[in-house]
Amino acid sequence: MSKYLGGLVTATINALGKKPTEVEYLVVAGGGGGGTRNINDASGGGGGAGGLLQSPAFAIATGTALTVTVGGGGAAGTGNNNGTNGSNSVFSSITSIGGGGGGGYTTQGSSGGSGGGTASDSATVTGGAGTSGQGFAGGNGIASLGGSGGGGGSGSVGVVATSRGGVGGTGTCSIITGSKVFYAGGGAGGGYTDFRPGGAGGGGNGGLASSNQVSATAGQSNTGGGGGGGAGSTYVAAAGGSGIVIIRYPQTLSPPTAVTGNVQIGYAAGYQIYTWTSSGTVTF
Repeated sequence: MSKYLGGLVTATINALGKKPTEVEYLVVAGGGGGGTRNINDASGGGGGAGGLLQSPAFAIATGTALTVTVGGGGAAGTGNNNGTNGSNSVFSSITSIGGGGGGGYTTQGSSGGSGGGTASDSATVTGGAGTSGQGFAGGNGIASLGGSGGGGGSGSVGVVATSRGGVGGTGTCSIITGSKVFYAGGGAGGGYTDFRPGGAGGGGNGGLASSNQVSATAGQSNTGGGGGGGAGSTYVAAAGGSGIVIIRYPQTLSPPTAVTGNVQIGYAAGYQIYTWTSSGTVTF
Protein backbone atom coordinates (compact mmCIF):
# COMPACT_ATOMS: atom_id res chain seq x y z
CA MET A 1 0.00 0.00 0.00
CA SER A 2 1.20 3.57 -0.63
CA LYS A 3 0.55 6.57 1.58
CA TYR A 4 0.55 10.16 0.31
CA LEU A 5 1.69 12.49 3.08
CA GLY A 6 2.85 16.07 2.51
CA GLY A 7 3.23 15.38 -1.22
CA LEU A 8 5.59 12.45 -0.60
CA VAL A 9 4.81 8.86 -1.58
CA THR A 10 5.91 6.42 1.09
CA ALA A 11 5.78 2.68 0.63
CA THR A 12 4.75 0.81 3.76
CA ILE A 13 5.64 -2.85 3.74
CA ASN A 14 4.24 -4.16 6.98
CA ALA A 15 1.91 -6.95 5.86
CA LEU A 16 3.71 -9.36 8.17
CA GLY A 17 3.33 -6.99 11.12
CA LYS A 18 7.04 -6.95 11.92
CA LYS A 19 7.65 -4.64 14.87
CA PRO A 20 10.80 -2.61 15.51
CA THR A 21 13.23 -3.83 18.15
CA GLU A 22 15.15 -0.55 18.32
CA VAL A 23 14.69 3.11 17.41
CA GLU A 24 16.85 6.18 16.90
CA TYR A 25 16.12 9.01 19.34
CA LEU A 26 16.79 12.66 20.09
CA VAL A 27 15.79 13.88 23.57
CA VAL A 28 16.26 17.58 24.40
CA ALA A 29 15.32 19.08 27.77
CA GLY A 30 13.93 22.56 28.40
CA GLY A 31 16.41 25.45 28.40
CA GLY A 32 17.19 27.54 31.47
CA GLY A 33 15.83 31.08 31.90
CA GLY A 34 18.18 34.07 31.74
CA GLY A 35 19.24 35.88 34.92
CA THR A 36 18.60 39.57 35.71
CA ARG A 37 20.82 42.14 37.50
CA ASN A 38 18.54 44.98 38.52
CA ILE A 39 20.85 48.01 38.18
CA ASN A 40 21.60 49.94 35.02
CA ASP A 41 25.34 49.25 34.73
CA ALA A 42 25.18 45.47 35.17
CA SER A 43 23.60 42.42 33.56
CA GLY A 44 22.49 38.83 34.11
CA GLY A 45 23.87 35.60 32.68
CA GLY A 46 22.40 33.71 29.76
CA GLY A 47 20.39 30.56 30.42
CA GLY A 48 22.01 27.20 29.74
CA ALA A 49 20.61 24.98 27.01
CA GLY A 50 18.65 21.88 27.88
CA GLY A 51 20.63 18.66 27.98
CA LEU A 52 20.73 16.78 24.67
CA LEU A 53 21.00 13.02 24.25
CA GLN A 54 20.85 11.09 20.98
CA SER A 55 21.52 7.57 19.77
CA PRO A 56 21.07 5.73 16.44
CA ALA A 57 20.05 2.48 18.14
CA PHE A 58 18.07 2.12 21.36
CA ALA A 59 16.44 -1.21 22.26
CA ILE A 60 12.71 -0.99 22.99
CA ALA A 61 10.15 -3.25 24.61
CA THR A 62 6.94 -4.19 22.81
CA GLY A 63 3.49 -4.26 24.33
CA THR A 64 4.34 -1.67 27.00
CA ALA A 65 3.62 2.07 26.89
CA LEU A 66 6.92 3.98 26.86
CA THR A 67 6.90 7.35 28.61
CA VAL A 68 7.52 10.54 26.66
CA THR A 69 8.03 13.73 28.71
CA VAL A 70 8.77 17.07 27.04
CA GLY A 71 10.40 19.48 29.49
CA GLY A 72 9.32 23.12 29.71
CA GLY A 73 11.68 26.08 29.56
CA GLY A 74 12.74 27.77 32.78
CA ALA A 75 11.33 31.17 33.78
CA ALA A 76 13.38 34.36 33.52
CA GLY A 77 14.97 35.69 36.69
CA THR A 78 13.47 38.87 38.15
CA GLY A 79 15.01 41.48 40.42
CA ASN A 80 18.55 40.25 41.09
CA ASN A 81 17.80 36.55 40.80
CA ASN A 82 18.93 33.61 38.75
CA GLY A 83 16.69 32.29 36.03
CA THR A 84 14.89 29.04 36.77
CA ASN A 85 16.27 25.77 35.47
CA GLY A 86 14.46 24.09 32.60
CA SER A 87 12.62 20.81 33.14
CA ASN A 88 13.87 17.36 32.16
CA SER A 89 12.76 15.54 29.02
CA VAL A 90 12.35 11.75 29.01
CA PHE A 91 11.98 8.92 26.51
CA SER A 92 11.59 5.51 28.15
CA SER A 93 14.72 5.18 30.37
CA ILE A 94 16.54 8.13 28.74
CA THR A 95 16.54 11.42 30.70
CA SER A 96 17.95 14.72 29.47
CA ILE A 97 18.55 17.30 32.22
CA GLY A 98 16.99 20.78 32.12
CA GLY A 99 19.32 23.70 31.38
CA GLY A 100 20.72 25.81 34.21
CA GLY A 101 19.34 29.28 34.88
CA GLY A 102 21.54 32.31 34.19
CA GLY A 103 23.12 34.10 37.18
CA GLY A 104 21.61 37.17 38.82
CA TYR A 105 23.42 39.48 41.30
CA THR A 106 26.63 37.89 42.63
CA THR A 107 25.53 34.33 42.02
CA GLN A 108 26.99 31.74 39.74
CA GLY A 109 24.89 30.51 36.86
CA SER A 110 23.04 27.34 37.86
CA SER A 111 24.19 23.87 36.88
CA GLY A 112 22.06 21.82 34.51
CA GLY A 113 22.08 19.97 31.20
CA SER A 114 24.18 22.94 30.09
CA GLY A 115 25.23 25.49 32.70
CA GLY A 116 23.91 29.03 33.04
CA GLY A 117 26.22 31.99 32.47
CA THR A 118 27.41 33.99 35.50
CA ALA A 119 26.26 37.57 36.12
CA SER A 120 28.44 40.63 35.61
CA ASP A 121 29.09 41.18 39.34
CA SER A 122 30.68 37.75 39.76
CA ALA A 123 33.78 37.97 37.57
CA THR A 124 35.84 35.50 39.58
CA VAL A 125 33.13 32.83 39.60
CA THR A 126 32.96 30.28 36.82
CA GLY A 127 29.74 29.62 34.95
CA GLY A 128 27.34 26.89 36.00
CA ALA A 129 28.42 23.34 35.21
CA GLY A 130 26.93 21.24 32.43
CA THR A 131 26.10 17.53 32.59
CA SER A 132 28.70 15.21 31.08
CA GLY A 133 27.57 13.94 27.69
CA GLN A 134 24.64 16.38 27.54
CA GLY A 135 25.99 19.94 27.56
CA PHE A 136 28.73 22.39 28.50
CA ALA A 137 29.38 24.99 31.20
CA GLY A 138 28.26 28.60 31.14
CA GLY A 139 30.66 31.53 30.75
CA ASN A 140 32.03 33.93 33.39
CA GLY A 141 30.95 37.53 33.91
CA ILE A 142 33.18 40.64 33.96
CA ALA A 143 32.23 42.99 36.80
CA SER A 144 34.39 45.94 35.73
CA LEU A 145 32.92 45.99 32.22
CA GLY A 146 29.25 45.24 32.90
CA GLY A 147 28.86 42.11 30.77
CA SER A 148 27.72 38.64 31.82
CA GLY A 149 28.57 35.15 30.61
CA GLY A 150 26.70 33.28 27.91
CA GLY A 151 24.85 30.09 28.79
CA GLY A 152 26.45 26.81 27.83
CA GLY A 153 25.18 24.89 24.82
CA SER A 154 25.11 21.20 23.95
CA GLY A 155 28.00 21.79 21.53
CA SER A 156 30.30 24.27 23.33
CA VAL A 157 30.81 26.35 26.47
CA GLY A 158 29.20 29.76 26.93
CA VAL A 159 31.54 32.63 26.04
CA VAL A 160 33.18 34.63 28.83
CA ALA A 161 31.84 38.18 28.94
CA THR A 162 33.35 41.53 28.07
CA SER A 163 31.31 44.73 28.16
CA ARG A 164 29.35 43.12 25.34
CA GLY A 165 28.24 40.06 27.26
CA GLY A 166 29.06 36.50 26.25
CA VAL A 167 27.62 34.72 23.23
CA GLY A 168 25.65 31.58 24.03
CA GLY A 169 27.31 28.20 23.49
CA THR A 170 26.51 26.48 20.21
CA GLY A 171 23.98 23.72 19.88
CA THR A 172 24.11 20.34 18.14
CA CYS A 173 23.05 19.65 14.56
CA SER A 174 20.76 16.66 14.03
CA ILE A 175 19.28 15.15 10.84
CA ILE A 176 16.77 12.90 12.61
CA THR A 177 13.85 14.70 10.93
CA GLY A 178 15.46 14.37 7.48
CA SER A 179 16.77 17.95 7.51
CA LYS A 180 19.68 19.58 9.34
CA VAL A 181 18.35 21.30 12.48
CA PHE A 182 20.31 22.73 15.44
CA TYR A 183 19.06 22.11 18.98
CA ALA A 184 20.10 23.18 22.51
CA GLY A 185 21.99 26.44 22.03
CA GLY A 186 22.85 28.57 25.07
CA GLY A 187 21.29 31.98 25.74
CA ALA A 188 23.52 35.05 25.41
CA GLY A 189 24.53 37.02 28.46
CA GLY A 190 23.26 40.58 28.90
CA GLY A 191 25.69 43.31 27.85
CA TYR A 192 26.44 46.94 28.54
CA THR A 193 27.83 48.29 25.25
CA ASP A 194 26.68 45.88 22.55
CA PHE A 195 24.01 43.34 21.72
CA ARG A 196 25.07 39.66 21.66
CA PRO A 197 23.33 36.74 19.94
CA GLY A 198 22.30 33.45 21.45
CA GLY A 199 24.03 30.24 20.39
CA ALA A 200 22.99 28.43 17.22
CA GLY A 201 20.38 25.95 18.32
CA GLY A 202 17.60 28.19 19.58
CA GLY A 203 19.42 30.20 22.26
CA GLY A 204 17.86 33.56 23.14
CA ASN A 205 19.63 36.88 22.59
CA GLY A 206 21.02 38.87 25.50
CA GLY A 207 19.62 42.22 26.63
CA LEU A 208 21.50 45.50 26.18
CA ALA A 209 21.59 48.24 28.80
CA SER A 210 23.23 51.21 27.07
CA SER A 211 22.94 52.58 23.50
CA ASN A 212 20.27 50.97 21.29
CA GLN A 213 18.75 49.36 24.36
CA VAL A 214 16.94 46.07 23.81
CA SER A 215 15.35 43.42 25.97
CA ALA A 216 16.49 39.82 25.94
CA THR A 217 14.67 37.24 23.81
CA ALA A 218 13.48 33.81 24.86
CA GLY A 219 14.99 30.50 23.87
CA GLN A 220 13.21 29.04 20.85
CA SER A 221 10.35 26.68 21.63
CA ASN A 222 10.96 22.95 21.11
CA THR A 223 14.71 23.36 20.71
CA GLY A 224 15.79 23.52 24.36
CA GLY A 225 17.48 26.90 23.82
CA GLY A 226 18.53 28.95 26.85
CA GLY A 227 16.92 32.34 27.51
CA GLY A 228 18.85 35.58 27.07
CA GLY A 229 20.23 37.37 30.12
CA GLY A 230 18.77 40.72 31.18
CA ALA A 231 20.56 44.07 31.19
CA GLY A 232 19.82 46.64 33.88
CA SER A 233 16.51 47.36 35.56
CA THR A 234 14.48 47.79 32.37
CA TYR A 235 15.76 45.32 29.79
CA VAL A 236 14.94 42.16 31.66
CA ALA A 237 15.84 38.53 31.03
CA ALA A 238 13.82 36.02 29.02
CA ALA A 239 12.62 32.44 29.51
CA GLY A 240 14.20 29.27 28.17
CA GLY A 241 12.69 27.31 25.30
CA SER A 242 10.78 24.06 25.73
CA GLY A 243 12.36 20.73 24.82
CA ILE A 244 11.46 18.07 22.29
CA VAL A 245 11.49 14.28 21.86
CA ILE A 246 11.92 12.66 18.42
CA ILE A 247 12.23 9.01 17.43
CA ARG A 248 12.50 7.33 14.05
CA TYR A 249 12.88 3.86 12.56
CA PRO A 250 12.53 2.27 9.08
CA GLN A 251 9.26 2.59 7.18
CA THR A 252 9.39 -1.12 6.37
CA LEU A 253 8.42 -1.92 9.96
CA SER A 254 4.99 -1.63 11.56
CA PRO A 255 3.84 1.70 13.06
CA PRO A 256 3.20 1.90 16.81
CA THR A 257 0.03 0.29 18.09
CA ALA A 258 -0.75 3.43 20.15
CA VAL A 259 0.59 6.97 20.39
CA THR A 260 -0.58 9.72 22.79
CA GLY A 261 0.31 13.37 23.28
CA ASN A 262 0.89 16.16 20.79
CA VAL A 263 2.82 14.11 18.24
CA GLN A 264 3.61 14.88 14.62
CA ILE A 265 4.12 11.93 12.26
CA GLY A 266 6.24 12.27 9.14
CA TYR A 267 8.24 10.29 6.62
CA ALA A 268 11.68 11.05 5.16
CA ALA A 269 14.72 9.19 3.83
CA GLY A 270 13.07 5.79 4.38
CA TYR A 271 12.11 6.45 8.00
CA GLN A 272 8.87 7.01 9.87
CA ILE A 273 9.40 9.88 12.30
CA TYR A 274 7.50 10.72 15.51
CA THR A 275 7.99 14.17 17.08
CA TRP A 276 6.52 15.09 20.46
CA THR A 277 6.12 18.71 21.49
CA SER A 278 4.21 17.80 24.64
CA SER A 279 4.21 14.76 26.89
CA GLY A 280 2.62 11.45 25.97
CA THR A 281 3.36 7.76 25.39
CA VAL A 282 4.16 5.32 22.60
CA THR A 283 3.45 1.59 22.48
CA PHE A 284 4.96 -0.81 19.91
